[in-house]
Amino acid sequence: MSLREKINEQFNTALKSKNKTLISTLRLVLAAIKERDIANRSAEKKEDIKDPEILKVLQKMKKQRQESADLYKKGERMELFKIEENEIKIIDSFLPKQLNEEETKKICEETIKSLGASSMKDMGKIMGTLKKKYSTSIDFSKVNSIVKGLLEK
Repeated sequence: MSLREKINEQFNTALKSKNKTLISTLRLVLAAIKERDIANRSAEKKEDIKDPEILKVLQKMKKQRQESADLYKKGERMELFKIEENEIKIIDSFLPKQLNEEETKKICEETIKSLGASSMKDMGKIMGTLKKKYSTSIDFSKVNSIVKGLLEK
């Protein structure tokens, strides 16, 4: 079952159960996917987007909500913060599991060793390799500081 089908199935289930939070969040997700489909059709390809691109859409939506949640928390708007947190949880349910910090650090160490990287000049090479292999399972906001720390040792 494709990711698009899973999202549509969840949306239909949410409609039946009248879960307002789930309905509104999935409606936004489906609208973003549809928007990307339309943009894709105007390009050289004439087909709907596939799972890897849907994952990118979901990651972008999660990041937007994360930023909003941080701002709401700083502004002490807890009711809006909780709404954003709920949306993040729903979006997360469709994303691959993120590796924790220890696992991420281990992968970064292995990548640095395999590339023979020794200085900050190799940062681009390391990040490129990590993005190719682990683009959906690593939080890249943390990777930058982890790699810098490892290279400075």
